[in-house]
Amino acid sequence: MAKKNNDDHQMRLQASKDTDGQKNKRDTKDTDGHRERLRKRFMKGGLKAVADYEILELILFSVIPVIDVKSIAKALLREFTTVTGVFQAEEHELKRVKGIGPASAATIKTVFAISQILLREKFEKNDILTSFKEVVDYCKLTMSHLKVEQMRVLFLDSSHKLLLDEVQHQGTINHTVIYPREVIRRCLELGATGLIIIHNHPSGESQPSNADIQATYDIQKIGERLGITVHDHIVIGHNNFTSFKNSGLILK
Repeated sequence: MAKKNNDDHQMRLQASKDTDGQKNKRDTKDTDGHRERLRKRFMKGGLKAVADYEILELILFSVIPVIDVKSIAKALLREFTTVTGVFQAEEHELKRVKGIGPASAATIKTVFAISQILLREKFEKNDILTSFKEVVDYCKLTMSHLKVEQMRVLFLDSSHKLLLDEVQHQGTINHTVIYPREVIRRCLELGATGLIIIHNHPSGESQPSNADIQATYDIQKIGERLGITVHDHIVIGHNNFTSFKNSGLILK
């Protein structure tokens, strides 16, 4: 019993540290009553039964066990505008919000990682070429918020199923390098027979540059000699994307 009381004390102490370091003066029964009512409302009615800030409250409940988190949840939405914006924020950005410490930031980023896994699972065991929307949704969630350009490749087997989703290179705010021979070398290592290239434009525009187009052609030419097909190159903007295949930029 003594150990349990000590554990409870440590949890409450951590909750205070994870917010503003001040002793919680709110009546615990009132806070717990609100939490239980919110949980029940969510479990009964799902997303349509709760506001966006209340979803964030539900997430914060698990890591801040005592302190009222409604004001923290609303502050997160004021800072990042949307729930997606909260999830996509970097750790140091989250911690600028009063009440968010390392544990709360880690919990938010964990939920974001789970959402990425859920989207990836929608296509990773299927023929990716028939799951274009799911691939784009995953890429937009994963890459549209990045502050620097990132180039990643989806390596596919002969059935167009995902072998590996891998970040190949991370560049600057307006530039990343695509090394055609490195991409093909990785295909050979994995036994991949096809690939989809994806990279983002932090500027928000998804129009491919001449360098993007040339690098894609170079990969195609090398790959053709080795039986490796470039199925698409997708450029991710903030609220848009460009598919080389749909734009006629993939060599026939």
